[in-house]
Amino acid sequence: MDKRPIGVFDSGLGGLTAVRELRRILPGEDIVYFGDTGRVPYGTRSRETILQYTRQDLGFLLSRDVKFIMAACGTVSSTYPAEEAARLPVPFLGVVEAACKAAAAATRTGHIGVVGTPATIRSGSYARLLEQLMPGVQITARPCALFVPLVENGRVQPGDPVTTLVAHDYLDEVRDAGVDTLIMGCTHYPLLEPFIREVMGPDVTLIDPGRVTAAAARETLERLELSSGRSEGGTAEYFVSDTAESFDAAAHLFLGRYAGGPVTQVPIETW
Repeated sequence: MDKRPIGVFDSGLGGLTAVRELRRILPGEDIVYFGDTGRVPYGTRSRETILQYTRQDLGFLLSRDVKFIMAACGTVSSTYPAEEAARLPVPFLGVVEAACKAAAAATRTGHIGVVGTPATIRSGSYARLLEQLMPGVQITARPCALFVPLVENGRVQPGDPVTTLVAHDYLDEVRDAGVDTLIMGCTHYPLLEPFIREVMGPDVTLIDPGRVTAAAARETLERLELSSGRSEGGTAEYFVSDTAESFDAAAHLFLGRYAGGPVTQVPIETW
């Protein structure tokens, strides 16, 4: 048994969808979340900048004595080198591997769509892993640069005309390509699932990276004997790089009934 917290981070608040799933399936675990709200989004940054930010985020979480780190960010998971992750003092899990495995299991036709930030799609990380898991897989990928800003600005209410227009602009060609499974390759995107579902139709399986990665985290904790051993009573503590006041309204949107817990602003550039 290990009572230390799980560390989770994202470029903004989208990773809270992964926290919501962790709190649902691991109610006895403590969680420390860092959202880099002052520098969101990562998806339009250069690889060098993303790596710099990622190392600072990791440094902060490690200072909180976490036992396990989840990068609840498709951009980071697509960019951070596996060999560097392997040198961290605690296990590290990104969203790409879990999402690809779930998509490979779900597809009926072998034609999988991937949407994500420009950096995620540019990296080709989802395509490479899918091709390893399913030789001969057909992949249709599309960068969706505006999805994260839309979520961060609260444009998620069903029927929002701006988000509806953007969703069609990005996804019509993905739908028309004939995919039967779509990886929502950013933890912000599940907040746009009603819009994505409307465009893609009822027969396309949508893969929520936060949900499947939380399930993979539970398996890893159990396998490595890092579970807290508690069945309830876990807490959550939140840190952001921008003002903490802006977190409260967003927390209810992302966390639902799991909202609650102290929020602290930290100077992430010092880590």
